[in-house]
Amino acid sequence: MSDIALGVLDLVPIPSGSTAADALRNSIDLAQQAERLGYARYWFAEHHLNPGVAGTSPAVVLALTASATSTIRLGSGAVQLGHRTALSTVEEFGLLDALHPGRFDLGLGRSGGRPPAQSDAPPPTATPVVDGRTPNGLLIPPPFSFAHLLGSPRIALQRKLLLLPGAESQDYTEQIDDILALLAGTYRSPEGVEAHIVPGEGAELEVWILGSSGGQSAAVAGRNGLRFAANYHVSPGTVLEAVEGYRSFFQPSEVLDKPYVSVSADIVVADDDAAARELATGYGPWVRSIRTAEGAIEFPTPEEARAHTWTDEDQALVQDRLDTQFVGSPGRVADQLEQLQEATGADELLITTITHDHKDRVRSYELLAEEWRRRGHASRPPS
Repeated sequence: MSDIALGVLDLVPIPSGSTAADALRNSIDLAQQAERLGYARYWFAEHHLNPGVAGTSPAVVLALTASATSTIRLGSGAVQLGHRTALSTVEEFGLLDALHPGRFDLGLGRSGGRPPAQSDAPPPTATPVVDGRTPNGLLIPPPFSFAHLLGSPRIALQRKLLLLPGAESQDYTEQIDDILALLAGTYRSPEGVEAHIVPGEGAELEVWILGSSGGQSAAVAGRNGLRFAANYHVSPGTVLEAVEGYRSFFQPSEVLDKPYVSVSADIVVADDDAAARELATGYGPWVRSIRTAEGAIEFPTPEEARAHTWTDEDQALVQDRLDTQFVGSPGRVADQLEQLQEATGADELLITTITHDHKDRVRSYELLAEEWRRRGHASRPPS
């Protein structure tokens, strides 16, 4: 397991009492620190209508970050294709690649408020889960249902504001096919008309598919021989289904001759377990705000978080995320990450950390990087 690299997933969170501008400056600084510390990748998520998240446009934030860094790979985790076209996506990342060739990962997701798609059912997971644990002890909680989010007024408004009037999202499988064809310069319309994007065609991008289940995203990634990123930090109950579904669909391509998987995890590291738990206090109310469809709140201080009065319904809404956040000393968290890697067979791990104070967030990544190197892990993914 010595070649397991670590990457960073950043939502550009806004801590309480600060501004979106502060959050953006913090994220650019964190990307610089991650580069110094030897992290393999730095990805930005895309979220909308959230008062506590400034990461609304991965391509824009990536352009700013690329100018402030020089070697770390940068990417989207993920571009939400539910309200985009294949052309606009390739054009945006083609512009980035034109000035910073060979540094970008184009991470693509079905999200954007589009309803679940019909897809081939993945096979049953091969990894046995007994009493919520894999054989090596990794917690796999019951799957969380996101159905109420798709039906929420905020998500409906988001979709209305992001789509042109009367527009409908393209079928996701067709959209991925179009993106790959536009990048390769092989696109032809049904009428036989060619489309060539400048810049964009031939861009040196790594294309990734992000998914939380073994359904359409896993199938699209596998059948196209693309890299796949599974979300333990978003949907820990379905991570095994996602990675095993992807592998079952995988077909070798010019890009990959075998499956390649990254798995994400929420973590907070401090010098000792008690200090880390204190820094992670705000995580529960923050996750609750997302899962109630209210929109992510500004990340609270520990004192602000403790002032929240928890109901049984609140607790049930976030328990799986609280139970699967890795919080503690460098040794404890590294042990849990190795456990996650072993259970999923991940080729890389993607780390997301949120604390109220920026310095604590930087320190968390620093402590983990030091411990990961001490254990002999690679700092870069295989080329």
